[in-house]
Amino acid sequence: MVNRSLVGGGRRFLSKFAGLRFLWGFFFVFVSVVSVAQPPPSNSPALNNDVPLNYVVQQGDTLWGISGVYLQEAWRWPELWDTNPQLDNPHRIYPGDVLALRWEGGRPRLGLSSRGGLKLSPNVRSQSLDTAIPPIPRDQIDPFLRNNRILVSGAFSDLPYVIAGDAQRIISGLGDRIYVRGPVASGDQVFGIIREGSPVIDPTTQEVLGITALDIGSASLTSGGTEGSSDAVKEFEITRMTEEIRIGDRLIPLQAGIMDAFFQPKSPGVEIENGFMVAVNSGVTQIGPMSIVTINRGDREAVMVGDVFAIYQTGEIVQDPVKQEMVALPDVRAGVLMVFAVYEKASFGLVLTATRPLAVGDKIRNP
Repeated sequence: MVNRSLVGGGRRFLSKFAGLRFLWGFFFVFVSVVSVAQPPPSNSPALNNDVPLNYVVQQGDTLWGISGVYLQEAWRWPELWDTNPQLDNPHRIYPGDVLALRWEGGRPRLGLSSRGGLKLSPNVRSQSLDTAIPPIPRDQIDPFLRNNRILVSGAFSDLPYVIAGDAQRIISGLGDRIYVRGPVASGDQVFGIIREGSPVIDPTTQEVLGITALDIGSASLTSGGTEGSSDAVKEFEITRMTEEIRIGDRLIPLQAGIMDAFFQPKSPGVEIENGFMVAVNSGVTQIGPMSIVTINRGDREAVMVGDVFAIYQTGEIVQDPVKQEMVALPDVRAGVLMVFAVYEKASFGLVLTATRPLAVGDKIRNP
């Protein structure tokens, strides 16, 4: 005879067990969904809205520009680009390459899905470096960097100088011969012709940070006096000019090896304080994208090539209608620049983005 109490107890136990299995299954599914839908890490670069999952690289693109399509802060592009062991350089891409966006551990990653319409293979595809997409625009930086620099105060007096032009000319031009006196190092053949420009002055401390060397042209050494003699007169031929060469203009060896194959935009390694844009190339008053500017921070403040700074404009002064007093509004972020040449106390930077007209005196801060 079956004990009804035992049967009823067994049914109740099975019912509770089934309920526990259901609850456990629900909890497992809930935890799985939460783990999949968790937000990206707090330090992950933020993406723009409606970014494309695939992007075909175009002629004239830059890594900075492509990163700006995806990232709210394009200077964080090294965190977006995927490293690919199939490539000799993970940041070297070419027109026609197809990029694909994916996520790893909640972080966005942008990598190659195909080379110019071809499927990637384990072999490295060899292409000319001239066709590679650069990280930033170089068409303005390279010519400027070859022929412009900031010298420390007093450096001009140590440079060789023009004492005469051909046929006693006071002003010389392209193709003319000029005669130079002063120290010319053995082995140097090509020189820039410079003229002392305006001093670079810190707007806060009034310290002279350096002297701008104005680019006047270039000249090649054709003959010289006694080797190593600073008093010997050397003959040069003018090979390039931006304006007439005058007696008293200085010569300086062209900078060699300063054009890095890659500028790597990055966050500065140190906190920059009291940074300002103190001058702009070409003497214009308003500054916009692709303008070259001088900032009052350099090697002594540990500024490095590739450092990216945010540009801020001083907030407006408005009247408080309640308390009837003047109040300063917060500074407004107005652009981004990247340092491409560093000197002892000052640096040159390229304005990469500007959301409003900029001007000398605008502030720079860590991005």
